[in-house]
Amino acid sequence: MPHHVRGVIARAKGEPVAVETIVVPDPGPGEAVVKVQACGVCHTDLHYRDGGINDDFPFLLGHEAAGVVEEVGPGVTDVEPGDFVILNWRAVCGRCRACRRGRPQYCFDTHNAAQKMTLLDGTELSPALGIGAFAEKTLVAAGQCTKVDPAASPAAAGLLGCGVMAGIGAAINTGNVGRGDTVAVIGCGGVGDAAILGSHLAGAAKVIAVDIDDRKLATAKSLGATHTVNSKETDPVEAIRELTGGFGADTVIEAVGRPETYRQAFYARDLAGTVVLVGVPTPEMTLELPLLDVFGCGGALKSSWYGDCLPSRDFPMLIDLYLQGRLDLDAFVTETIALDEVEKAFERMHDGDVLRSVVML
Repeated sequence: MPHHVRGVIARAKGEPVAVETIVVPDPGPGEAVVKVQACGVCHTDLHYRDGGINDDFPFLLGHEAAGVVEEVGPGVTDVEPGDFVILNWRAVCGRCRACRRGRPQYCFDTHNAAQKMTLLDGTELSPALGIGAFAEKTLVAAGQCTKVDPAASPAAAGLLGCGVMAGIGAAINTGNVGRGDTVAVIGCGGVGDAAILGSHLAGAAKVIAVDIDDRKLATAKSLGATHTVNSKETDPVEAIRELTGGFGADTVIEAVGRPETYRQAFYARDLAGTVVLVGVPTPEMTLELPLLDVFGCGGALKSSWYGDCLPSRDFPMLIDLYLQGRLDLDAFVTETIALDEVEKAFERMHDGDVLRSVVML
């Protein structure tokens, strides 16, 4: 029988979200119903509410989630009821040109559940990133469920579903940060701090955190930054060069998504260094760089989509490191809240006081 549960709905652009009753159908072929235990409040959810992603209202928000598989549909073999899983928005297809070349982390045909969750009147919902986890239960493609060790805290584990994985992956997967490297991270929100943590985990010798907020820089230092730069007070390019012997960093990770900070990242790297863009720009933004500088600096300019992660590979590994005490995911959980406090959590995002508010169900 279909499940009637509570979920956080954004009905129109810019309007406050509300908790409403939604209908979750029984899982069809290749699908799973997951009982959500925890879901982080991500900036992407706010972008959905504000119409910054698309106009397919109403949205069922939430996507950084962990929970327990409750039911599976026909043909599902990778997970079963009772499995503790992290939800992901990269359910690889196994058939596209990237998958066939052994690069499933770049899958070009990721998929979601075929059926739609609805409001009580039958209105179809658009689940955020194909997940929709600000709800007591959600319907996803079974490939969006990654089984991990159930000893992990759901509040911490769920954050790997988006922002924390994006940051760690930007350092480890996209940036290929290694032992002894110098790294600069511009923007110390949740994703930037995760990139700092990932760089520290990878063995970087020097990790320079750049932000305009001293509170965020203090948090960055607690997560592995060796040096901090307040770019409101100091030219960040000059500061990064000074801290790296005048050369620039081996890898600069831009976690803001603005042309100004991208230019800073470009000029703050060493010759043959790497720039990784993991901050998400808005559609109207453009970037202008002298082509001779692009040629003369060499190296690589990369974009990191979901930290270039492969959930089946990366989530279990990172959860194991968390359980060993080597990866402090709990540090990203600033507060736990109820389902009806999501709108207040959006307001707190603007104040810069939280890394993540996490809805507990």
